[in-house]
Amino acid sequence: MFLRSTASCLSFFVFSSLTLLSPLSYGDEGMWTLDNLPKNEIQNKYDVKIDKAWTDKIMLSSARLANGCSGSFISKTGLVMTNHHCVRDCIYRLSTPKEDFLKKGFHAKKRSEERQCPAFEVNRLVKIEDVTGAVKKELKGLSGEAYSKAKKSISARLEKSCGEDLEKYRCDLVDLYHGGEFHLYRYQRFQDVRMVFAPEQAIAHFGGDPDNFNFPRYAFDVSFLRVYEEGKPLDNLHYFKWSKTPSYKGEPSFITGHPGSTQRLLTLAQLEYLRDYQLPDIIAYLAEMRGYLYQFQKQSAEARRIAASKIGRVDNGLKALKGRAQSLRDKVFFSQIEKKEKTFRYQLTRNVWHKNKYGDPWKEIESAVEKAKERSSEINIVAFGGFESELFAMARHLVRLPEELKKANSQRLSEYTDSRLPQLKQMLFTETPIYNDIERLMIEFYLIKMRESLGPDHAFVKKVMGRMSTSVLAKKWIEGSYLKKASERKRLFEQGSEAIKSSKDPLIQLARLIDKDSRDLRLYFENNIESKLNKYSEVIAQAQFDIFGKNTYPDATFSLRLSYGKVQGYKESGQEIYPMTVTSGLYERATGSDPFELPQSWIRAEKKLNHKTHFNFVSTNDIIGGNSGSPVIDKNAEVMGIVFDGNIHSLGGAYAYDPNLNRAVSLDANIITEALDKVYGAKELLKEFLDKTQTGFRTF
Repeated sequence: MFLRSTASCLSFFVFSSLTLLSPLSYGDEGMWTLDNLPKNEIQNKYDVKIDKAWTDKIMLSSARLANGCSGSFISKTGLVMTNHHCVRDCIYRLSTPKEDFLKKGFHAKKRSEERQCPAFEVNRLVKIEDVTGAVKKELKGLSGEAYSKAKKSISARLEKSCGEDLEKYRCDLVDLYHGGEFHLYRYQRFQDVRMVFAPEQAIAHFGGDPDNFNFPRYAFDVSFLRVYEEGKPLDNLHYFKWSKTPSYKGEPSFITGHPGSTQRLLTLAQLEYLRDYQLPDIIAYLAEMRGYLYQFQKQSAEARRIAASKIGRVDNGLKALKGRAQSLRDKVFFSQIEKKEKTFRYQLTRNVWHKNKYGDPWKEIESAVEKAKERSSEINIVAFGGFESELFAMARHLVRLPEELKKANSQRLSEYTDSRLPQLKQMLFTETPIYNDIERLMIEFYLIKMRESLGPDHAFVKKVMGRMSTSVLAKKWIEGSYLKKASERKRLFEQGSEAIKSSKDPLIQLARLIDKDSRDLRLYFENNIESKLNKYSEVIAQAQFDIFGKNTYPDATFSLRLSYGKVQGYKESGQEIYPMTVTSGLYERATGSDPFELPQSWIRAEKKLNHKTHFNFVSTNDIIGGNSGSPVIDKNAEVMGIVFDGNIHSLGGAYAYDPNLNRAVSLDANIITEALDKVYGAKELLKEFLDKTQTGFRTF
């Protein structure tokens, strides 16, 4: 399963620049924007005609989960399909010690039983506007602080341009080709999202960490949500239909979703920083966090329940980042990237006109990277550190909101602009379970790592900790806080700065204590490092456009993309890996012990199921984290499966695509329909998204 969001406080920023953009893609490479699809290449290779009607359907039937995943609309009444691991936090928050939906699953047999996911948002892209000219005009000739301020200003202004009803719409300014182009994406915003169906975690994550990023697989990683509008199920005109034919080896496959972030266009200096500094730090941090969490869950059944979601994210993130680090350490892999950059730099410097126009942007980026190295620990911890605590994150927002809302929209920190406020308020004011034990554990862990990283004599460490121990501080902050109650958070927000200043809540006091330190260092980072990276990334991007034009895809930016490919296996250690698994393999793989333990529902249904039904499959589609929950569709834009993972080789896809090994791992539509019928008896749910003319399921 893919990492959906930043793994830890140590990952404080994503560098943005370019190596050599080749004029043509190869294999099935590319996460393409819908307005720049390689239509001729797709048609010639897979005999699929892509016209405006096809791309409009793709856009309007795709869904983005604001928590970092993808999904798809699959019915006229707002049914959304996504991965179980994408809604695991919702399932966890709906659960109680007496009713654990992660363990037993969730099935609303009628609309009145559907439960609203706390602080959950689904988006649908409805319009793309090219605003490159306006953005570049405003940034022309600027650098440093002036560049940073101008970029924030135009971003805030454009994102507010969705109109007055920001509760129903949001706009995101999307930076493509790292400054080569800027597009404004307008989304419908749905904040009433309800759980309809989720299987047991044991089958959704069958195989656990041993099978994660591997194949063959047998994971039933799917769940269904419903979007509501004004208290009623969405009256939905745009959705994907279910394919009526079985998938087959070699079948063309298309994945539409929202890949989060790739770093294929970074400079060597940036990749070396990732390889030698940032990734090793994050991996060590997560490895220690995992140890703390595993020890914690041994305390009781309740400890296992409340730690399960966080452990899943940490395990997944750790394995993903280890795979990325391994790719960057591969000498052959890295030398290919190095060769591309050197070739392009040579092309520019040998041309006097180009040299005079563009200078040496790589050198400027190298100097920004050196500044990042000098203060990386402080930037991670002081500027962006969140104490690994939900409650502290809320306290920081409550402290900052009164001050930020006094400013003009264009002058605020990006997370407090008008276009972002609806999602932030939903998070702050929604009642959701927060558990003292796990909060104390995570804050104590964070304090230990903070002191270890900065040193006990650092002024910030002394300010935060004084003479108190990590355990005493964690207990004081968490047990003394009233922020677990949404009503208290709303009261503080509504009463404003005076209520915040007079609050005795220890987490509010902590957030106020360190706010100036955090803001000052964040400003240093934005003005002296981030602005330089962005500015000179744009210089390289412009040089690329001058030479190659717009004939390749941009890095992933959690914006809607389409990848194309086919159902195809690969070779692993000299052995051919068949692209599909079947249901019989699930029962052969089951051992009765975690993580290969089947839930009782699947044990009881063994004789009912067709053991030849396709279960999971791999395809050559180019994907990355954020694609979790993306629909896999056929040439008719009908659902043939749902992405939930990539193989181990896809982890290097953050930096480059290998057509021989990179594979997307998906759950087949066949087993979804069959299991809903024969394992879960969810006939009403099936009836909703299966075409009325379809009398049965996809057969062989």
